[in-house]
Amino acid sequence: MNGWGLMSLCACLAVTQSGLTAWAQQTAPPPAAPQSRPTPNLTIDSDPVPSPDPATAGPALTAPSLTTPNGEVIRGEGGKFVLRSDNYEVRLNASVVDGSGKAIDSLPQDAFRVYEDGVLQTIASFRHEDVPVSLGILIDSSGSMYDKRSAVDAASLNLVRLSNREDEAFLVDFSSEAYIDQDFTNDISKLQQGLSYIKSSGGTALYDAIVASSDYLSKNSKRSKQVILIITDGEDNASSASLEQAIQRVQDLDGPAIYCIGLLFGEDTDRREARHAREVLSELAAQTGGEAYFPKSLKDVNAVTTEVAQDIRTQYTIAYRSTKSPALGGYRQVHVEAKEKGFRGLQVRTRTGYFPKLNAAATAAAAGQ
Repeated sequence: MNGWGLMSLCACLAVTQSGLTAWAQQTAPPPAAPQSRPTPNLTIDSDPVPSPDPATAGPALTAPSLTTPNGEVIRGEGGKFVLRSDNYEVRLNASVVDGSGKAIDSLPQDAFRVYEDGVLQTIASFRHEDVPVSLGILIDSSGSMYDKRSAVDAASLNLVRLSNREDEAFLVDFSSEAYIDQDFTNDISKLQQGLSYIKSSGGTALYDAIVASSDYLSKNSKRSKQVILIITDGEDNASSASLEQAIQRVQDLDGPAIYCIGLLFGEDTDRREARHAREVLSELAAQTGGEAYFPKSLKDVNAVTTEVAQDIRTQYTIAYRSTKSPALGGYRQVHVEAKEKGFRGLQVRTRTGYFPKLNAAATAAAAGQ
C-alpha cells in the first residue's frame, strides 16, 4: 500500500503546509521482542500540524553507576558494567468491577495480588488518582462510516472534554491508509478542526493504524500512561499487519491500553463480519488492559465515551519489581487479583502481559560489553 507497507521504523512525519519547516526525521527505538518486525508509519495529511518538541538525547554512561528506566547499571568486577535486574519496574493501570459490573474505586493496596508467570510479586508502589494520559483517537474513515461521522465526531470531542485537563491527545483517521489530522494537543478547537479534515472513503486498515499510532505514542508522548481509543464499524480488510502482529507490537512497546467502540449495527451490517469484528475488538482490548463497547445505536456513542473517560481517570496504578531479569527477554504473563471484605466477585482489568524493555545502555551492560 502506498505509504503504508510494513517498513523499518523510520522518519515519522513531514508537514507540507507552505511556510512551515519540514518535520525532522525521527528514528524509533528497536523493539524488545526477539525478532524485529518492520512496521507501518503514519502518513501526514496535507492539513497543517504543529511540530513536536525535538527529541533530547539521554545521558551518556560515564559515571560508575546509572539508574535507567529499566533498572540500575553498576560497575562490576573487571570494570564491566552490569545490570542489576532487581530494579526492573513494571507498571500496571488497573480497573476493578464487582460481580454486577459496578466499578469499584475504593480498594487499598493490600487488596491486590500481582502475579508474573504465576509467581507472586511484591508491590513497590500504589496510586489511586487521576493520572494525566497521552491519548490517540483513531477514527475509521472508510466509506461505510460516512453516515456515522457526525455522531462519532461529537463523541470524540466529548471524551476530550471529560478528560484530565493535563491530558494530551492526537487524532488519526484510517481507511486504506492512516493519516494524522492533529498532533498532540488539549485544545478542543484544534481537535475539532482536525476532525473536519477527515473524508470517508476506502477500506479499513485497522491493524496498521494501531501499529503506527502505538509507535508514534512511544516516540512522542509526554505522559507515561498511554491510551488509544478506536471507533470503527467493521473488521480490518486492508492491513499489511495481522491482529497478532498488532497486539505484539503494542506489548513490545510496553504500550497503550486500547479502548474500542464497535458500531456494529444497521440493516446493511453483515452478521458474520460483525461477529468477527466484535471478537477482534474484544481481543485488542483484553490483551492491552482496555475495554470494548458495542452500542446499539449512534445515540448511545456519546454515553460510551463518557464511560471511557471515567474509567481512565479512576484507575489504580500498581508498580512492582519483576523477580525475573529483563535480560532474559521473552513475554511475561501478568495476572492481578483483588479481594476485600464487603465485596464479592471482584475482577481486575489490566494488560495481560509485556515484553521487558531494555534501553541501549542496559542492553550493552547485560551483554557484558
